[in-house]
Amino acid sequence: MKSELAERDQAQVLVGRPSYLPFALPDIDGAELEAIRSALESGWITTGPKTREFEKRFAEIVGARYAVAVNSCTAAMHIALEAIGLQRGQEVITTPYTFAATAEVIRYFDAKPVFVDVDPVTLNMDAHLIEKAITPKTSAIIVVHMAGFPADLDAIRAVAERHGLPVIEDAAHAFPAKYKGRMIGSVSQITCFSFYATKTITTGEGGMICTDNESWAERFRIMSLHGISKDAYKRYTAEGSWFYEIIAPGFKYNMTDIAASMGLVQLTKADRMLRRRVEIAREYRRAFSGMPELQVPHDDPSVQHAWHLYMLRLNLERLRISRAEFIEELKARNIGVSVHFIPLHTHPYYTTKYGYVPSDFPVAYGEYLREVSLPIYSRMSDEDVADVIAAVTDIVRAGRV
Repeated sequence: MKSELAERDQAQVLVGRPSYLPFALPDIDGAELEAIRSALESGWITTGPKTREFEKRFAEIVGARYAVAVNSCTAAMHIALEAIGLQRGQEVITTPYTFAATAEVIRYFDAKPVFVDVDPVTLNMDAHLIEKAITPKTSAIIVVHMAGFPADLDAIRAVAERHGLPVIEDAAHAFPAKYKGRMIGSVSQITCFSFYATKTITTGEGGMICTDNESWAERFRIMSLHGISKDAYKRYTAEGSWFYEIIAPGFKYNMTDIAASMGLVQLTKADRMLRRRVEIAREYRRAFSGMPELQVPHDDPSVQHAWHLYMLRLNLERLRISRAEFIEELKARNIGVSVHFIPLHTHPYYTTKYGYVPSDFPVAYGEYLREVSLPIYSRMSDEDVADVIAAVTDIVRAGRV
């Protein structure tokens, strides 16, 4: 059954926006297609020279000594934990307000993800809660930069250093973000990036793991390709050898030259694509910040927000409609929308495994209940942005208490 607002505005929707605005679209054109064609014609389509070039260029941009390309950010976090020596029964501190991958990579080792609640403003891990979560079993901290807004890395690092813990950044949302003038990727011991289809730059599927630690970087490279000894990909080149050694039971996580060729082109557009995301975020803020029914995302001049997501929050006590109805109203107006994220501790696996209830992490759960993610990507036109603003404004006006 349609809501009252949807019935009232049906005619207006057909006139105002007849076509659907997707929640996210990659920003690709003929340059990526040409790069992929060139890779295909080269005869080298799996891990090879383009992948190494992509790694080198990415490391230069983020300011890391080493970068290893893999097939996802999940893979990057998995081999990061392997490299630091995570063992069965140990613990890793992280946030429940994140996507599945952040905690599931910990479970790959039969280790325990220990959640700490989030800051209600930034939705990043609350650094003040970390210390009391540390036990003799704690082996690392995985930090998430929610929506591309950098977490409080100075405070987190201070706790980690007091306890001798490595910090791994889940920077799936955070390229090209900066923390106090430094690129994310050059701050902590290990940083893991995503090049999934919705990210600022994309290789379709893909990821990168960055570090300044040479021994870790070598381990990442070995474990990303079956645990085969150094430069295994070269065994099919003129300079390589048929001989190789398996030194550990590794994984099949390598990136292809097809994907890396696309990534190299995307890197040349990254600044322009970020600028567009920033422009859209500013337009949304101008439109929504004066509405008491809405809470706009936090920003801070001391950091560079990547604006992977625009996480609007509803002040539901000021609205006559629920979050679900708000979303349906946007869909009725042909606006793509999503929710980020359903906190991990509320999912069946974690409730069954660890006995969590929603109130265990009240900030994460409470903020999730009122969050709505609006479209924000560099292919959006000014008209697209105006349509989103008009739709949200109209829904708020019609639905306010």
